[in-house]
Amino acid sequence: MNGIPSVEANHQQGPASIWNRMFITLFLTNMAFNMGQMMSNSLLAIYAESLGAPTSTIGMVISAFAISSILFRLISAPVMDTYNRKYIVLCSSLLLSLSFWGFSLSTSIPTLLCFRLMQGCGMAFGNACCLAMVADLLPKDKYSTGIGYYSLAQVISQAIGPMVGLQLVDLVGFRMTYTINACIMLFSALMAFQIKLNFTRTKKFKLALDNIIAKEALLPTAVLFLLVAGGSTGSFLIVYANGLGIARISLHFTVSALTMLISRPLIGRLTDKFGLAAVCVPALFCNVVSFLIISNATSLIQFLFASFIAAFGSGACHPDMQALSMKSVTNARRGAASSTNFIGMDMGQLIGPTIAGVVAQSFGYNIMWRVMAIPFLLGIFLVFLCRGSILRIEKDFASRSA
Repeated sequence: MNGIPSVEANHQQGPASIWNRMFITLFLTNMAFNMGQMMSNSLLAIYAESLGAPTSTIGMVISAFAISSILFRLISAPVMDTYNRKYIVLCSSLLLSLSFWGFSLSTSIPTLLCFRLMQGCGMAFGNACCLAMVADLLPKDKYSTGIGYYSLAQVISQAIGPMVGLQLVDLVGFRMTYTINACIMLFSALMAFQIKLNFTRTKKFKLALDNIIAKEALLPTAVLFLLVAGGSTGSFLIVYANGLGIARISLHFTVSALTMLISRPLIGRLTDKFGLAAVCVPALFCNVVSFLIISNATSLIQFLFASFIAAFGSGACHPDMQALSMKSVTNARRGAASSTNFIGMDMGQLIGPTIAGVVAQSFGYNIMWRVMAIPFLLGIFLVFLCRGSILRIEKDFASRSA
């Protein structure tokens, strides 16, 4: 094809069952990616502080990940749509393992910063590539349900990763904890090596805007940007609750994770049955209600109730939007769609906390929570306004897969 030798093939027909061997392999690979990420994020600020970093430098070290991730996503899409994705995931796992080994050996902030940038590069390829491969595997009539199940790897990692990381630091210290983290990524590499797929290289590598950004996926990406921007306020929650004198606020995150274990597959099944627009509009409204409850909360019970409601909101709609991105393109462009997806989320992660911090400093946390409900209202408006386009994407996907 175009003078390029056939190697193996990227495209596979989805099997009848969601939980097939390939899906389980990618699920475990994705869980290892996210476990390393969650453990690292929970420790990085206090690790940098232990190396003598001032507060401003700690912020720079943390944000370096998002910056390098966004930059490398500009080339990850054409790489994923040109070369065998199995080996991209394998190399990404090894690169992340190397970055965590580097964390364990770091004795200065510049060294730590370099390995943090490397971590962002590894994640730019790894998680997006796994999503693109999973999208090729799922039964077409259970697509959103399958993406919902797949996203549970992230939920489980969010629930236990920070706790495991902090407990390991207490037991064995920072350096050994990051060494263990590096070993987790070697496990991810082992899982990636087990991936079996047919691959045929059909085009040459080319850096072009159409290969980097999938314009077909811009609608769900815009919604994901709003969801992440509004939802990236977790770090403020602990400070806010401590200021109110509320103890055991970590239960807020536990309730959220446990509820999402139920809500994500449930929302996925409802989406497969009734369509995305019909499900996501009321689901996103749950987030608005949750933030209003938090802005007026005075007890732990109120925080936990808000967490329960929010788990049926953006937490549940997140995989639905990822599924819509995958539906919007052909198999050959799923790398571009996945990368576009993650660029939107990375931008939300950068912009959301910045806006929240400015509002909190200027007007207080109560007002901040109300202001940060606005992205969810905009998400509702966008989904409702573009429901015709969403329906066309779903119909085109169904006819394309028939």
